[in-house]
Amino acid sequence: MSFPIQIRLTEAAREVAELMYKATESLSRLREGQLQIGTAPKEAVYTEDNVVLYRYTPQVEQPFRFPLLISYALVNRPYMVDLQEDRSLVRGLLAHGIDVYLIDWGYPQRGDRWLTIDDHVNGYINNCVDVIRKRHGLDQINLLGICQGGTFSLCYTALHPDKIKNLIAMVAPVDFNVCDGLLNVWSGCSYEPQSMDVDLMVDALGNVPGDFMNFGFLMLKPFQLNVEKYIGLADVLDDEAKLINFLRMEKWIFDSPDQAGETFRQFIRDFFQNNKLVKGEFELGGRRVSLGKITMPVLNLYAEQDHLVPPASSMALAQYVGTKDYTALSFPVGHIGMYVSGKVQRDLPPTIAGWLKARG
Repeated sequence: MSFPIQIRLTEAAREVAELMYKATESLSRLREGQLQIGTAPKEAVYTEDNVVLYRYTPQVEQPFRFPLLISYALVNRPYMVDLQEDRSLVRGLLAHGIDVYLIDWGYPQRGDRWLTIDDHVNGYINNCVDVIRKRHGLDQINLLGICQGGTFSLCYTALHPDKIKNLIAMVAPVDFNVCDGLLNVWSGCSYEPQSMDVDLMVDALGNVPGDFMNFGFLMLKPFQLNVEKYIGLADVLDDEAKLINFLRMEKWIFDSPDQAGETFRQFIRDFFQNNKLVKGEFELGGRRVSLGKITMPVLNLYAEQDHLVPPASSMALAQYVGTKDYTALSFPVGHIGMYVSGKVQRDLPPTIAGWLKARG
């Protein structure tokens, strides 16, 4: 009996050894400090617990009057919005005259396991918004929420509509009953019986380890994210610029903070498993979160090939907000492509800046 694919172990071993040697040689040529991430100049203007509010240095003499606060997800580090100089949402917005602030959630410690979504939304986000309002002498600012930070931003705006002038949601999950992606299925959309026991997990672990979260994300596309990309690494080892870009992405992917236990429990149970946001049943601080109270202009940005946040989940926002000024724009990329695609980073910053200025 013969096999259609013949593998000679000695040749395979030699090829693997050559690849590892080539990789080691290429990495050794990289000078210390070459792998720089989040290089746009900024200063910390407010700190609270693990949270730091940064203001990026404006790049024009007179920035747009209403500052933009970026609220990123808790799962990964927010420097993805400023990954490298030529692919930086932050730098693009600054170049178009937007005054940009960013919430850095930091790394939760053991004692933070009791932090809730209310602590993040009515606590940290609200305090950051108030700091910016006071610094600029304004009643309202603009808010951009990304991924999980977009869900938080929707909740915040619904509860504090008087403080937000314009709202932008970017690859933000809204309807968690959309079962197009494995992440939604595993987490428990549609009350699937095989969904995770989040109570058992949080009770046992406290904070949910970042490594556990990473493993789950990698398993969403096991071949592409665990095998194919490292096979492709061999093709860029001789190109220092491409190699550095690859390592930047690797650094971001595996720089995953732990998740505050109670926040994780509530996010899985109330959003993924019970879909309370669109049902109008979600409460924070004793107040019901009604998306219908979002009556200011809304820009909804989503990725057509998103494997983490299904496009239908983001697109559902149009059915629930109360605004008459609603704009939805899609890009033909995946979740990460919204940050690293050259075309998206060429088009997205001027699109956001133009949309905001038209409503200034």
